[in-house]
Amino acid sequence: MRLKGLHIRACAAVNTTGDVGLKGQAGGARHEFLVYTLTTECGRSASMFGFAGASALGSAYLAKSLEPLLVGRNVHEREALWHDFRKRDRLWGHLPIYTWGPIDTCLWLLAAEAAELPLFRYIGAARDAVPVYASSMFLHEAEDYVAEALSIREAGFAAYKLHPPGRDIAHDIEIHKAVRDAVGPDFTLMSDPVATMTLPEALAYGRALEGLDYTWFEEPMGDECIPALRELTRQLDIPVVGTEVLAKHPYSLADVVARNVVDVIRADVSWSGGVTGVLKSAHLAEAFAMNCEIHTAIFHPLELVNLHLCAAVRNCTYLELLAPVSDFAFGLKGGLPIENGIATPPEEPGLGQDLDWDLIDNSTQESL
Repeated sequence: MRLKGLHIRACAAVNTTGDVGLKGQAGGARHEFLVYTLTTECGRSASMFGFAGASALGSAYLAKSLEPLLVGRNVHEREALWHDFRKRDRLWGHLPIYTWGPIDTCLWLLAAEAAELPLFRYIGAARDAVPVYASSMFLHEAEDYVAEALSIREAGFAAYKLHPPGRDIAHDIEIHKAVRDAVGPDFTLMSDPVATMTLPEALAYGRALEGLDYTWFEEPMGDECIPALRELTRQLDIPVVGTEVLAKHPYSLADVVARNVVDVIRADVSWSGGVTGVLKSAHLAEAFAMNCEIHTAIFHPLELVNLHLCAAVRNCTYLELLAPVSDFAFGLKGGLPIENGIATPPEEPGLGQDLDWDLIDNSTQESL
């Protein structure tokens, strides 16, 4: 199978009262995204959502610039294309970290479909069921987090992760305490302040989380703050988690893993270079007896690829989804295969589910 072309759609959908509307509707949260389609000379194609950053149209033009790299190449040359992209990107491409992931994913999907295997079995299955946790958006007050945590627990999810508002550390800790008090001692909780702290603040924050029996402490400082993160990890008992926004996985992670800068690394199909990037990162961590917890890719078609990856590696505990889950539940026909907090990757070839092309067509702002 040789590649014929790369088609990119710049899309925008509007979330209104829990449902995703289409272009032109008012109100709600506007979601911009890309849809990549790789076509082959023999008539096959594979499509996947992509992150859009600050501008779907701007990101679409950047992604389209990679078409000459792809045309005429064999679909099965994933590793060669991975390295050729790295070289091209270094020679003044300098594309956003989310550009290559959907292309690499489409290459894997084309190959898995041709082999008539679901993606996770084509990679090499490790399991066929994955617990799911939900992560909050930035909410306002303790009662908002408490209400969401209780609803997440009631829905059967395995855990809940807080993205605290970050206005004041004492206020954040009170929110974490209120959620722990509400859900009880046995429900798994995590915290992700998203890179807001100094080292002394993170130490105090982490010790408070230890007292509240939180399971992990994620990205308290920027992922690039290597010396500070290493010292934080050394002093705290609660596992420190990071690396999701470091560019150039897995190479940027090698020293982080080898020197225990964090206890757990992060990777995902969107920001870490597609299926190939996640596998490289996860296998690097595995060699050091470290987990690679797969980070949300936001859009549910990408989350389904993340699920296949969760099922194909041993050193990942959960699939992560953003909450409210319904706000992001678009792009797939039939929704994610989750029941009672357990995700089961589909057994049909490739991705295993169809994209919602009616929504994509109606959300498309421009095609390249």
